[in-house]
Amino acid sequence: MSQTVRTRPEGSAQALSEAYDTALLDLDGVVYAGGNAIAHAVESLGTAHSGGMRLAYVTNNALRTPDAVAEHLTELGIPTGASDVITSAQAAARLISEQVPVGARVLVIGGEGLRVALRERGLEPVESADDDPAAVVQGFGGPDLPWGRFAEASYAIARGVPWFASNTDLTIPSARGIAPGNGAAVEVVRIATGAEPQVAGKPLPPMHRETILRTGAKRPLVVGDRLDTDIEGAFNGEVDSLLVLTGVTDGAQLLAAPPQHRPTYVDADLRGLLTGQPEVSEADGGFRCGGWTATAGSERLELEGDGEVLDGLRALCASAWSAAGEGTCELDGGKALARLGL
Repeated sequence: MSQTVRTRPEGSAQALSEAYDTALLDLDGVVYAGGNAIAHAVESLGTAHSGGMRLAYVTNNALRTPDAVAEHLTELGIPTGASDVITSAQAAARLISEQVPVGARVLVIGGEGLRVALRERGLEPVESADDDPAAVVQGFGGPDLPWGRFAEASYAIARGVPWFASNTDLTIPSARGIAPGNGAAVEVVRIATGAEPQVAGKPLPPMHRETILRTGAKRPLVVGDRLDTDIEGAFNGEVDSLLVLTGVTDGAQLLAAPPQHRPTYVDADLRGLLTGQPEVSEADGGFRCGGWTATAGSERLELEGDGEVLDGLRALCASAWSAAGEGTCELDGGKALARLGL
């Protein structure tokens, strides 16, 4: 896919909630972490929705059903219906349904979210490789998923049964820190079998297709905390994105981002939906945003000025991404980021 290489975050004169009709929101690390609402999320989403923006929650976590996710969000103070939730389990179930007959058996390695999504597509979830499955599907099963489930998947895959994965996120945010995600579990089965799964979730096209089909969004904005799923998924779908810094991505990772991981906008949290975004302009051989000017030296990124921390980060992004072009910036940004407290 040929796309213009982004060399700086964009500005927006309008509040993002007015410029886009639908926010496609990741959950873990954006709306909540470990089940608890992230600061400013509830109020910001309420204001965006009351102003006319549709909110859709798009998650690679295949463990919970849309009903359960909607109930959780509603309990947090974000009124949500099941139809507002799109999961990688749903994307995986659609992908499987296009390759096996209606009524086919599917071996499930994961949680209830996968079983519900498969039944929605007219497929029958089963628990054993000896149940003659037509496919194997693997999704996040929570911290208590028995080790024997991976063996069950391996037995079926070794017999030639096609293997599907809801997603391959290696990590997942939790209230206590970063924990292994479904991608880590997928690696266990990959090592045991030597096989490669068909993957449905972000950043791959099946998830974007599922989201657009279910929301009918005309001008969507992807909102996420991960460069390699949320932002790359927006890139693959050729739609704009907002990175919020409430999850796993830090300043150093953002500066080093290759083109497919560079968001359209960067903000601290979901309050960024309610405001415009400042322009980043060329100035003095570098890039200026607010009171900051960033330049690329021979070995490191330089930052001068004062003002809002996020403006300094946006200026640094422009300097780093412009220096990197279609590659990854290898200049040292540590001192500049430290000046911003990042």
